[in-house]
Amino acid sequence: MGVPGPFPGSPGEPDAPVLGREEVDRALARLGAEYEAIETSLLALQDHAGRRLLEGADLAGTTKERWAAAERSITVLWTLFDAYTAALETARELRARRRWPSPEDLAELTGLLYGDGVTVPGAVAAGGGTPSGPALSGERFRPEELVERMNALYAQSLDVIVAADAVWSALPARIDLLSAELQRTRSLAHSVGVRPGEHPAGDDLERITDELLRLRERVIADPLAFWVSSSTGSSAPGGGRPDTARYDRAARALEDIRREVAAVLDVRQDAERRLMQLRDVLSRADRTLTEARQARGEVLAKIAASEVPAVSGPSTALHEQLAAAADYRRRAQWHRLSPLLDSLEERAEDELLRARESLTAVTAPLAVRAELRGRLDAYKAKVARHGLAEDPLLTERYDLARRMLWSAPCDLRAAEQAVWRYQQAAAEALAAQQLEGRGDS
Repeated sequence: MGVPGPFPGSPGEPDAPVLGREEVDRALARLGAEYEAIETSLLALQDHAGRRLLEGADLAGTTKERWAAAERSITVLWTLFDAYTAALETARELRARRRWPSPEDLAELTGLLYGDGVTVPGAVAAGGGTPSGPALSGERFRPEELVERMNALYAQSLDVIVAADAVWSALPARIDLLSAELQRTRSLAHSVGVRPGEHPAGDDLERITDELLRLRERVIADPLAFWVSSSTGSSAPGGGRPDTARYDRAARALEDIRREVAAVLDVRQDAERRLMQLRDVLSRADRTLTEARQARGEVLAKIAASEVPAVSGPSTALHEQLAAAADYRRRAQWHRLSPLLDSLEERAEDELLRARESLTAVTAPLAVRAELRGRLDAYKAKVARHGLAEDPLLTERYDLARRMLWSAPCDLRAAEQAVWRYQQAAAEALAAQQLEGRGDS
């Protein structure tokens, strides 16, 4: 219909000269071909699946308004087609009267084919104004003008039908598939304790469920509210795409929940192993603290004049939370167990590190004493290798340092000074021996 459209227009001017017989026959053949194209397009429009859906739907909003206008346009379109048909039949009947038409017949045929001899019946006035102009009642048109009017009405009507059909073909099925996936996710979520009021993801599932119900109802009632016209400026009917923004948001939100439920499932499958590891870590921390307390008592008994840090007891809070985690596992409250295990694993490792640091700090004086004992014995062995084991000064200083280091409580500061004096005496003796050896040589 016109440009653009399925119906070709008719060339010519209203004041065109009288046609000859062959020109009339060619014009009638062209109008006949146009008639066939127009009728085919109108019947296809009448049988379009989108039209049948629109006629049977309980519409609302934008779609209701545009479909009402489209129905009026389609009514006018058929009226114009009837007028076009009548004009073509009149011309064919006139041409069929004589094999060789008279000049009067040719003049009348010229007026029918290229003049404004097509009268639109008064029935069009009942349809009111059309999108392409005012009401057509009482007007006369050339055939090509009728084609242009029909093209405009056809394109506008088809645009509504195609757009609504495209939305209905795309969105409801996708919403139904997503709803089915949501139900599977909901069932799985409930099995692991992700329920409304108990877990944020459970509340999100309810929200998405409500959103999909509302979205589907709106899509069915007002599909054109979910149609984005083409931004290319194309005038072809149905140029555009369904607007899936709300659907896409719901799909992304559901995917986030699925990942969270999968994480909770992983917790359920791995909960016992993680609980055993936590018990082991906390047990090692407790044993280490016990060892530190025992070592502190030993240090206080064996080392004098030394500041020994206090040792705290096991973390009551961690043991209480570990018991709570075990209780969550027994009750299959996996959504609560998951974050608690994550927190406990980090804090349990911190507790073990704290216990080890406490043991290291408490036993530091004993380590210092052990280092001094080793240093004293090493110098004694060195002196003996050089034949100075019986040196009276070295023997005296060694015995003094040894008594300090092997007595309880041990004064580390005094013992360290004694070891240092022994080292100094040993170094001086070894140096003197070396000088004597050079003098003899």
